[in-house]
Amino acid sequence: MGFRLSLAILLAWALAALFGPLLPLAPNQIELAQILTPPSGSELLGYDDLGRPLLDRLLVGARISFSVAFGVVLIAGSFGVVVGTLSGYFGGLFDLLIMRIIDIFLAFPGILLAIALAGVMGPGIDNLVIALSVVGWVGYARLARSQVLSLKQRDHITAAIALGSSEWIIVTRHLLPLIAAPLIIEATFGIASMVIAEAGLSFLGLGVQPPDASWGSMIRDGARYMLVAPHMVMVPGFAIMLIVFSLNLLGDRLRDKLDVRSNRTE
Repeated sequence: MGFRLSLAILLAWALAALFGPLLPLAPNQIELAQILTPPSGSELLGYDDLGRPLLDRLLVGARISFSVAFGVVLIAGSFGVVVGTLSGYFGGLFDLLIMRIIDIFLAFPGILLAIALAGVMGPGIDNLVIALSVVGWVGYARLARSQVLSLKQRDHITAAIALGSSEWIIVTRHLLPLIAAPLIIEATFGIASMVIAEAGLSFLGLGVQPPDASWGSMIRDGARYMLVAPHMVMVPGFAIMLIVFSLNLLGDRLRDKLDVRSNRTE
Protein backbone atom coordinates (compact mmCIF):
# COMPACT_ATOMS: atom_id res chain seq x y z
CA MET A 1 0.00 0.00 0.00
CA GLY A 2 1.41 3.39 -1.02
CA PHE A 3 1.89 6.21 1.43
CA ARG A 4 -0.57 8.46 -0.39
CA LEU A 5 -3.20 5.75 -0.31
CA SER A 6 -2.62 5.36 3.43
CA LEU A 7 -3.13 9.09 3.91
CA ALA A 8 -6.33 8.91 1.85
CA ILE A 9 -7.62 6.07 4.03
CA LEU A 10 -6.85 7.97 7.22
CA LEU A 11 -8.47 11.10 5.81
CA ALA A 12 -11.59 9.12 4.93
CA TRP A 13 -11.62 7.69 8.46
CA ALA A 14 -11.36 11.17 9.98
CA LEU A 15 -14.07 12.59 7.69
CA ALA A 16 -16.39 9.69 8.49
CA ALA A 17 -15.82 10.24 12.21
CA LEU A 18 -16.20 14.02 12.15
CA PHE A 19 -19.00 14.44 9.63
CA GLY A 20 -20.78 11.10 10.03
CA PRO A 21 -23.39 12.59 12.42
CA LEU A 22 -24.41 15.00 9.66
CA LEU A 23 -25.24 12.17 7.27
CA PRO A 24 -28.73 10.63 7.11
CA LEU A 25 -27.61 7.32 8.61
CA ALA A 26 -29.91 4.66 10.02
CA PRO A 27 -27.56 2.16 11.70
CA ASN A 28 -30.28 0.63 13.84
CA GLN A 29 -33.06 0.49 11.26
CA ILE A 30 -34.21 -3.11 10.84
CA GLU A 31 -35.34 -4.41 7.47
CA LEU A 32 -36.45 -8.00 7.83
CA ALA A 33 -36.40 -8.60 4.09
CA GLN A 34 -32.66 -7.76 4.00
CA ILE A 35 -31.43 -10.09 6.77
CA LEU A 36 -27.93 -11.41 5.94
CA THR A 37 -28.08 -9.88 2.46
CA PRO A 38 -24.53 -9.91 1.03
CA PRO A 39 -22.91 -6.88 -0.58
CA SER A 40 -23.99 -6.09 -4.12
CA GLY A 41 -24.22 -3.19 -6.50
CA SER A 42 -27.37 -1.89 -4.84
CA GLU A 43 -26.73 -3.04 -1.28
CA LEU A 44 -23.12 -1.78 -1.03
CA LEU A 45 -21.78 -3.55 2.09
CA GLY A 46 -24.83 -5.67 2.75
CA TYR A 47 -26.90 -6.18 5.90
CA ASP A 48 -26.39 -7.97 9.20
CA ASP A 49 -28.39 -10.66 10.99
CA LEU A 50 -31.08 -8.16 12.02
CA GLY A 51 -31.37 -6.50 8.64
CA ARG A 52 -29.36 -3.42 9.59
CA PRO A 53 -27.20 -1.73 6.91
CA LEU A 54 -23.53 -2.50 7.47
CA LEU A 55 -22.39 0.67 5.69
CA ASP A 56 -24.25 2.88 8.15
CA ARG A 57 -23.00 0.85 11.09
CA LEU A 58 -19.46 0.96 9.74
CA LEU A 59 -19.55 4.76 9.58
CA VAL A 60 -20.91 4.99 13.12
CA GLY A 61 -18.23 2.56 14.27
CA ALA A 62 -15.61 4.77 12.61
CA ARG A 63 -16.69 7.65 14.85
CA ILE A 64 -16.45 5.46 17.97
CA SER A 65 -13.05 4.10 16.98
CA PHE A 66 -11.70 7.55 16.10
CA SER A 67 -12.93 9.27 19.26
CA VAL A 68 -11.73 6.51 21.59
CA ALA A 69 -8.30 6.18 19.94
CA PHE A 70 -7.54 9.89 19.87
CA GLY A 71 -9.12 10.51 23.26
CA VAL A 72 -7.02 7.84 24.94
CA VAL A 73 -3.80 8.97 23.24
CA LEU A 74 -4.50 12.59 24.21
CA ILE A 75 -5.20 11.76 27.86
CA ALA A 76 -2.58 9.05 28.32
CA GLY A 77 0.04 10.90 26.27
CA SER A 78 -0.40 14.19 28.11
CA PHE A 79 -0.23 12.57 31.53
CA GLY A 80 2.65 10.28 30.58
CA VAL A 81 4.73 13.09 29.04
CA VAL A 82 4.29 15.31 32.10
CA VAL A 83 5.17 12.54 34.55
CA GLY A 84 8.09 11.23 32.48
CA THR A 85 9.53 14.68 31.84
CA LEU A 86 9.41 15.69 35.51
CA SER A 87 10.78 12.32 36.57
CA GLY A 88 13.75 12.54 34.22
CA TYR A 89 14.49 16.18 34.97
CA PHE A 90 14.29 16.19 38.77
CA GLY A 91 15.50 12.62 39.36
CA GLY A 92 16.12 11.53 42.93
CA LEU A 93 13.40 9.97 45.05
CA PHE A 94 10.62 11.20 42.78
CA ASP A 95 12.22 9.49 39.79
CA LEU A 96 12.70 6.29 41.79
CA LEU A 97 9.04 6.30 42.85
CA ILE A 98 7.80 6.87 39.30
CA MET A 99 9.99 4.07 37.95
CA ARG A 100 8.66 1.63 40.56
CA ILE A 101 5.09 2.54 39.61
CA ILE A 102 5.93 2.02 35.94
CA ASP A 103 7.50 -1.35 36.76
CA ILE A 104 4.30 -2.39 38.52
CA PHE A 105 2.22 -1.51 35.44
CA LEU A 106 4.65 -3.30 33.15
CA ALA A 107 4.39 -6.43 35.27
CA PHE A 108 0.90 -6.98 33.85
CA PRO A 109 0.01 -7.36 30.17
CA GLY A 110 -1.55 -4.08 29.14
CA ILE A 111 -4.64 -5.46 27.45
CA LEU A 112 -5.39 -7.79 30.37
CA LEU A 113 -5.12 -4.90 32.82
CA ALA A 114 -7.44 -2.84 30.61
CA ILE A 115 -9.94 -5.72 30.51
CA ALA A 116 -9.81 -6.00 34.29
CA LEU A 117 -10.33 -2.26 34.81
CA ALA A 118 -13.14 -2.08 32.27
CA GLY A 119 -14.78 -5.11 33.88
CA VAL A 120 -14.62 -3.53 37.34
CA MET A 121 -15.93 -0.12 36.20
CA GLY A 122 -18.55 -1.60 33.88
CA PRO A 123 -19.14 -1.36 30.12
CA GLY A 124 -19.41 1.94 28.30
CA ILE A 125 -17.33 4.34 26.24
CA ASP A 126 -16.32 6.57 29.17
CA ASN A 127 -15.09 3.65 31.26
CA LEU A 128 -13.36 2.21 28.21
CA VAL A 129 -11.41 5.44 27.67
CA ILE A 130 -10.47 5.59 31.35
CA ALA A 131 -9.30 1.98 31.40
CA LEU A 132 -7.16 2.35 28.28
CA SER A 133 -5.74 5.66 29.50
CA VAL A 134 -4.72 4.16 32.84
CA VAL A 135 -2.81 1.47 30.95
CA GLY A 136 -1.47 3.61 28.09
CA TRP A 137 0.38 6.41 29.92
CA VAL A 138 3.31 4.18 30.88
CA GLY A 139 4.88 4.04 27.41
CA TYR A 140 4.83 7.81 27.00
CA ALA A 141 6.29 8.33 30.47
CA ARG A 142 9.19 5.95 29.82
CA LEU A 143 9.95 7.54 26.46
CA ALA A 144 9.78 11.11 27.81
CA ARG A 145 11.97 10.21 30.79
CA SER A 146 14.64 8.55 28.66
CA GLN A 147 14.71 11.50 26.24
CA VAL A 148 15.00 14.03 29.07
CA LEU A 149 17.81 12.06 30.73
CA SER A 150 19.79 12.18 27.48
CA LEU A 151 19.17 15.90 26.95
CA LYS A 152 19.37 17.56 30.35
CA GLN A 153 23.18 17.46 30.36
CA ARG A 154 23.43 19.24 27.01
CA ASP A 155 25.31 22.53 26.83
CA HIS A 156 22.26 24.67 26.09
CA ILE A 157 20.49 23.29 29.19
CA THR A 158 23.56 23.98 31.33
CA ALA A 159 23.76 27.49 29.87
CA ALA A 160 20.07 28.13 30.60
CA ILE A 161 20.57 27.05 34.20
CA ALA A 162 23.65 29.28 34.51
CA LEU A 163 21.68 32.25 33.16
CA GLY A 164 19.08 31.75 35.89
CA SER A 165 16.24 30.40 33.79
CA SER A 166 13.43 28.90 35.82
CA GLU A 167 12.74 25.19 35.77
CA TRP A 168 9.44 25.87 34.00
CA ILE A 169 11.25 27.71 31.19
CA ILE A 170 13.89 25.00 30.88
CA VAL A 171 11.31 22.21 30.67
CA THR A 172 8.82 23.91 28.37
CA ARG A 173 11.18 25.82 26.05
CA HIS A 174 14.36 23.76 26.01
CA LEU A 175 13.33 20.15 26.68
CA LEU A 176 9.80 19.56 25.40
CA PRO A 177 10.45 20.88 21.86
CA LEU A 178 13.42 18.51 21.53
CA ILE A 179 11.51 15.42 22.66
CA ALA A 180 8.40 16.23 20.61
CA ALA A 181 9.48 14.23 17.53
CA PRO A 182 9.78 10.79 19.19
CA LEU A 183 6.62 11.46 21.16
CA ILE A 184 4.66 12.24 17.99
CA ILE A 185 5.89 9.00 16.46
CA GLU A 186 4.94 7.09 19.60
CA ALA A 187 1.48 8.69 19.53
CA THR A 188 0.97 7.59 15.92
CA PHE A 189 1.65 3.97 16.79
CA GLY A 190 -0.39 4.44 19.97
CA ILE A 191 -3.47 5.42 17.97
CA ALA A 192 -3.15 2.21 15.96
CA SER A 193 -2.88 0.19 19.18
CA MET A 194 -5.93 1.91 20.63
CA VAL A 195 -7.99 1.11 17.53
CA ILE A 196 -7.25 -2.57 18.09
CA ALA A 197 -7.77 -2.30 21.85
CA GLU A 198 -11.16 -0.59 21.47
CA ALA A 199 -12.29 -3.20 18.98
CA GLY A 200 -11.08 -6.01 21.24
CA LEU A 201 -12.82 -4.71 24.35
CA SER A 202 -16.02 -4.02 22.41
CA PHE A 203 -15.81 -7.56 21.04
CA LEU A 204 -15.78 -8.79 24.64
CA GLY A 205 -18.79 -6.63 25.50
CA LEU A 206 -16.85 -4.09 27.60
CA GLY A 207 -17.08 -1.17 25.19
CA VAL A 208 -19.98 0.07 23.11
CA GLN A 209 -23.26 -1.48 24.15
CA PRO A 210 -26.07 -2.61 21.82
CA PRO A 211 -27.69 -1.30 19.75
CA ASP A 212 -24.86 1.17 19.15
CA ALA A 213 -22.33 0.09 16.54
CA SER A 214 -18.64 -0.57 17.06
CA TRP A 215 -16.26 -2.40 14.77
CA GLY A 216 -15.47 -4.86 17.54
CA SER A 217 -19.12 -5.55 18.35
CA MET A 218 -19.86 -5.92 14.63
CA ILE A 219 -17.23 -8.66 14.41
CA ARG A 220 -18.70 -10.33 17.50
CA ASP A 221 -22.19 -10.30 16.01
CA GLY A 222 -20.93 -11.66 12.71
CA ALA A 223 -18.82 -14.45 14.19
CA ARG A 224 -21.93 -16.65 14.52
CA TYR A 225 -22.66 -16.31 10.81
CA MET A 226 -19.19 -16.80 9.35
CA LEU A 227 -20.27 -19.66 7.10
CA VAL A 228 -23.49 -18.12 5.77
CA ALA A 229 -22.67 -14.38 5.87
CA PRO A 230 -18.88 -13.83 6.05
CA HIS A 231 -19.32 -10.20 5.02
CA MET A 232 -20.50 -9.40 8.55
CA VAL A 233 -16.98 -10.08 9.83
CA MET A 234 -15.01 -9.13 6.75
CA VAL A 235 -16.41 -5.58 6.49
CA PRO A 236 -15.38 -4.33 9.96
CA GLY A 237 -12.30 -6.55 10.03
CA PHE A 238 -11.03 -5.14 6.76
CA ALA A 239 -11.71 -1.61 8.01
CA ILE A 240 -9.63 -2.23 11.15
CA MET A 241 -6.82 -3.73 9.08
CA LEU A 242 -6.71 -0.77 6.69
CA ILE A 243 -6.72 1.83 9.48
CA VAL A 244 -4.06 0.11 11.59
CA PHE A 245 -1.82 -0.59 8.61
CA SER A 246 -2.14 3.01 7.41
CA LEU A 247 -1.31 4.37 10.87
CA ASN A 248 1.73 2.13 11.16
CA LEU A 249 2.90 3.21 7.70
CA LEU A 250 2.42 6.84 8.69
CA GLY A 251 4.42 6.24 11.87
CA ASP A 252 7.26 4.66 9.91
CA ARG A 253 7.32 7.59 7.48
CA LEU A 254 7.33 10.11 10.34
CA ARG A 255 10.15 8.23 12.03
CA ASP A 256 12.21 8.43 8.84
CA LYS A 257 11.49 12.14 8.43
CA LEU A 258 11.95 13.21 12.06
CA ASP A 259 14.95 11.06 12.93
CA VAL A 260 17.71 13.65 13.02
CA ARG A 261 20.50 11.09 13.40
CA SER A 262 19.49 9.17 10.27
CA ASN A 263 19.07 12.39 8.31
CA ARG A 264 22.59 13.45 9.21
CA THR A 265 24.07 10.25 7.84
CA GLU A 266 22.32 10.58 4.49
